[in-house]
Amino acid sequence: MPAAIVGQEKQTNTDTESGGRPANCAENPETFMVNACITRVNRPIAFAAALTLALSGCAAPPAQNAAREDLAASYVKAGQSAQGTPIAHTLSIDRDLENRILALDPERITEQDVKKTLALGPTPRIILSHGGVILVYMAMESFGTFLIGMGYPEDRIRDPHNGAFSQNPYTSSERIAGEVAWHYEHDGVRPMLIGHSQGGMQTIKVLHDLAGDFGDKIPVWNPVTDRAEPRYTIVDPLTGETRPVVGTSASYASVVGAGGLEFWAPTAWSMIGRLRQIPDSVEEFTGFYIRGDPVALTFPTGANDLDEYRQTGHAVVHNVNLPANYNHVFVPNTELLAYDPQTRDWINSHGMEAKADTSSVPDASKDNVLWAAVVWHDIKKHWCLEAQRLIRARSGQGRSSSSQSAQR
Repeated sequence: MPAAIVGQEKQTNTDTESGGRPANCAENPETFMVNACITRVNRPIAFAAALTLALSGCAAPPAQNAAREDLAASYVKAGQSAQGTPIAHTLSIDRDLENRILALDPERITEQDVKKTLALGPTPRIILSHGGVILVYMAMESFGTFLIGMGYPEDRIRDPHNGAFSQNPYTSSERIAGEVAWHYEHDGVRPMLIGHSQGGMQTIKVLHDLAGDFGDKIPVWNPVTDRAEPRYTIVDPLTGETRPVVGTSASYASVVGAGGLEFWAPTAWSMIGRLRQIPDSVEEFTGFYIRGDPVALTFPTGANDLDEYRQTGHAVVHNVNLPANYNHVFVPNTELLAYDPQTRDWINSHGMEAKADTSSVPDASKDNVLWAAVVWHDIKKHWCLEAQRLIRARSGQGRSSSSQSAQR
């Protein structure tokens, strides 16, 4: 979690001490920029339409089958190590690249570090979950595009089955939990989970699934075939030991605008009394609130002690109150931020100074730039940590600590 932000209250759990343009925009950048700008201009209209259709329960994005073949092929080509053989022992990584990754400071990752080092090495799957209102999936799609623009590999964001950027919040949380285990087994690095609105509640529900709060057995879910596999265990990619899906952990999770009116959905009822409790199935968690959020029902002063996220064990938990001018629906609509040089530089340097002064950020970026900057900083941090963890396991260093970190 980066340093304090000027004009923003940052709360940390007191119990814890602890570029380029994506391919689909490259051919016609002018059209891309115009469409993105139209999205911003029509925000009030879209927001009203979204609220009108909120109870429809239709939140699924259209399948993007054009990307399916390439995304699935990337996993088929990579294959899986022989049963019982740790990926840490079979994965081929250039020694010079290994040394460069190990030399990185996870808290101070530059744009050049992303382009020339991290993007060339082991990269965790990011599983995005969008809001529960019709068409709101487009906001999380915008965030996925932002991540790609900042340098995160596209095939580690988009669903390998249908090419979608994000998951439906009304789907089975066990399915996503099984997918987290599958990706860890195949990639050797633990996934990250990021949820918006109803998708934020789903993200935390997945953490409780992985912690065993709803049952002691979860089947492995293959995201390439989009089917459950007939097993409840995986082979730990670092140790080669067989272990259950329950107990697997994510490296990082974050949610924004979760709770409040979103409890109307039956899929969320099991989260009553659990939403603000973060189990040990994640290393680090950041929960964002928007002051005066009418959907998440946040007070104008922000979250208080009774409403903040808190650890149930040893997970590192942060609570961040965002400014009241942030819009619940459109916070993830961040794709333009990656392509404005001044804003991009500010985001990339966020967390590297004692304080981050937002006075230099263009006015057009001030309705979501803080959220984007904090989440991007944390993604880079855990991207680096997971790659370092896998490399050290390859050399036999810290193998026992890596295993304990994956399953507590």
